Amino acid sequence: MESTKIGISARARPQLWGISLALCLFMARAAVAAQTREEIAAAQRWVSEKFLGEVAPNPPQSYLLVYTQSGSVTKNGVQGHHFRIVDREYARGLHFSSDGKVRVELASPAKSFEAVVGVDSNDIGYYSNVGRGAVVASVEADGQTRFRSEVLHEGMAGIPVKVDLGNATEFDLKIADGGGGVVFGNHFDQADWADARVTLADGSTVWLGDLPTGPLRAPLTPEVPFSFRYGDRPSTELLKLWELDRQSRRLDENRTERTLTYTDPRSGLVVRAVAVEYNDFPVVEWTLYFKNTGSSSMPILENIQALDTRFERDEDSEFILHHSKGSQASPTDFEPFADRLERKSEKRISAAGGRPTNTDMCYFNVALPGEGTIIALGWPGQWAAQFTRDEGTGLRVQAGQELTHFKLLPGEEVRGPLVALVFWRGDWIDGQNVWRRWMIAHNLPRPSGQLPAPLLSTGTNGYTIEMQGANEQNELDFMRQYFALGWKFDYWWMDAGWYPFKGGWWNTGTWDPDPARFPHGFRPISDLAHEHGAKTIVWFEPERVTKGSWLWENHPEWLLGEGDGNRLLYLGNADARQWLTDHIDHLLTEQGIDLYRQDFNFDPLDLWRANDTPDRQGITEIRHVTGYLEYWDELRRRHPDMMIDTCASGGRRDDLETLRRAVPLWRSDYGYDDPPAMQDLTYGLALWVPFFGTGIRTSSLYSFRSTLALAVAMGADPRSKNVDFPALERLAAQWRKVAPYYYGDFYPLTSYTTDDSAWAAWQFNRPEKADGIVQAFRRSQSPIEQVRFKLRGLDAAAEYAVSNLDAPSEQQISGRELEEQGLPITIHDEPGAVILIYKKSGR
Repeated sequence: MESTKIGISARARPQLWGISLALCLFMARAAVAAQTREEIAAAQRWVSEKFLGEVAPNPPQSYLLVYTQSGSVTKNGVQGHHFRIVDREYARGLHFSSDGKVRVELASPAKSFEAVVGVDSNDIGYYSNVGRGAVVASVEADGQTRFRSEVLHEGMAGIPVKVDLGNATEFDLKIADGGGGVVFGNHFDQADWADARVTLADGSTVWLGDLPTGPLRAPLTPEVPFSFRYGDRPSTELLKLWELDRQSRRLDENRTERTLTYTDPRSGLVVRAVAVEYNDFPVVEWTLYFKNTGSSSMPILENIQALDTRFERDEDSEFILHHSKGSQASPTDFEPFADRLERKSEKRISAAGGRPTNTDMCYFNVALPGEGTIIALGWPGQWAAQFTRDEGTGLRVQAGQELTHFKLLPGEEVRGPLVALVFWRGDWIDGQNVWRRWMIAHNLPRPSGQLPAPLLSTGTNGYTIEMQGANEQNELDFMRQYFALGWKFDYWWMDAGWYPFKGGWWNTGTWDPDPARFPHGFRPISDLAHEHGAKTIVWFEPERVTKGSWLWENHPEWLLGEGDGNRLLYLGNADARQWLTDHIDHLLTEQGIDLYRQDFNFDPLDLWRANDTPDRQGITEIRHVTGYLEYWDELRRRHPDMMIDTCASGGRRDDLETLRRAVPLWRSDYGYDDPPAMQDLTYGLALWVPFFGTGIRTSSLYSFRSTLALAVAMGADPRSKNVDFPALERLAAQWRKVAPYYYGDFYPLTSYTTDDSAWAAWQFNRPEKADGIVQAFRRSQSPIEQVRFKLRGLDAAAEYAVSNLDAPSEQQISGRELEEQGLPITIHDEPGAVILIYKKSGR
């Protein structure tokens, strides 16, 4: 199955870009409070059935069953038009494109049915339908015909219908051929049941055009949402035979832990599923643990799927899988895709090389009209996900560590990937914003208990070729010149190459400042930064060890790999992990380092798998992954005020477990002055990651605004007479003004595109503060100067003050106008960029 890009191909011409369509994206929106109640109720019901075993039948629901000769029955319109019978239009009802019937199944007894029936007069086919069609309409209930029309043709006025249903709970609407509806092989029996509605016995009204088409989705089942094979038998068989213990405990006011513990009485295998149910978000997450409590090796445990569950759709809809490209140091990093999962189709997505977001992001939004579920994986290793559509209404989703085939030794315990499900209502962008809010509220690291503040950094890395040409004196000189120029930065960034190396900075494995270049270590540099209210960032790459380094020479027993290439410091080795933890902890404290930056520039998968015997496949990966997480957890425990930066060749280790401990300050190694690509990287990554950073090395307004994020590294050589530092200060001040908005809800306002003849735009909205920003970019080849963008998340009844960052004046626009007519934006420059700030009046 081929992936579909979100939006229009880069090859599209300007006139084909479809900007009017792009501006109308994502318009459907329900009330936030109602969504939240529905979403949380859906999540709680899912948890009750899957983890508590409390099966509840689906609530009664009305629906339609369609039986037609050909074509289909459409609701509330036909091919984008209102129903039309002669010269009267109708916005609601059912349209039959051929002879047949619709059975109406009702959740409660009905009093009456009303409609206007007639042959549709929309002339939207290739051949004219004027005066054609020949149908007989009827209504049947309890085996009796309650209404029957004369033969109807196009051009005849609609016939009002009112039928007493006598408390029936089902009835049929029929359209039969009246003779003459087929002309030279063309069918013109296209009839409307306009304004079709049922009045129930309780007096409420049910509009047939709003009902789903059945058969309805199957109810949830109490089957657990994971699977595995043990001793060549599936867990679906085994778990029914094993002892089960259920436990629940309140973690805090917003989280409840649910634990399922299965015990095999024969072998002593214990399987624990530890789930966390969120009470303030429609989210459940869980992690699987396997332990051998016996005294001998156990049978093979394999094909562990941390997620193995089924989703159902209605007959009217189809699953759309939204997912994104990973980081490959390309201009299309994080590109969003949408795949329609047709019947009997399969799609497999996986990591590559053992780094979790190397080729694909490990986040998925399974969307249906009006609802859906986000699936996220926390596994900083090699994962795989499989989406399998059956012949009916189901989608099976399996995900987990890609390769597991091992026996556990006596007393040994392992864990699997973290799985999180987010249940949402609305459209898929509403779902993404539920995800973003949950990420910010419960996952984003909070040094000192606070959300990370917007972060501006600088350093000499661009001028000392990373830190290879850096020394104590030039670092201090550069920093003093910055301070003399009045440059106000938050962090002084010291990247790769500050340690002793041979050949280049990539000769890693000696983690002490080079004594020849830094005779006093980093302390003089850190002290100078601290004196001026700034902090320090220092780069490490502890997992990669190369020939000639201290680790290579002194502890080869801690390393995986052979030959002279990269070796892996195996964090599954307790001694190696303890040494690394103590050594880095000592450096952070002794050298006054405030932010720990960890890179990872090679793929570990082959080394992991080469270290496993045939009956222990996957164990080395598990041990390294859990060791890596334990290492970071201990660093954070010892340094609770410190933030960690994750950088695996720029954005290749951004799974959920990692992002609970770190933020990506360098989102991609495609970090060059390519404004459209920078726009696209923000567009794609903001869907999934609320806090990220990048680098800016320009005073061009267009380039600068194309690259803005919550964290920016701005580099400029203070020795150069060609650098306009006052201009950089003004740009930095603009960034500080808009950066806090990046914590808001994210709404794309255009399609994703790489086309230089297009516009790109998005909105960050802060509903709790009733304000937000709009960023819009007219790319270099766009002939369009003005566009209207329909905003989202506003109060339609309120007035908003809208101002342009480049102009002092502001205008008052109603929320209704901003949502329905749009915010007009004019950009004369080609290319050009604007930032508009809006705020609810009176706030």
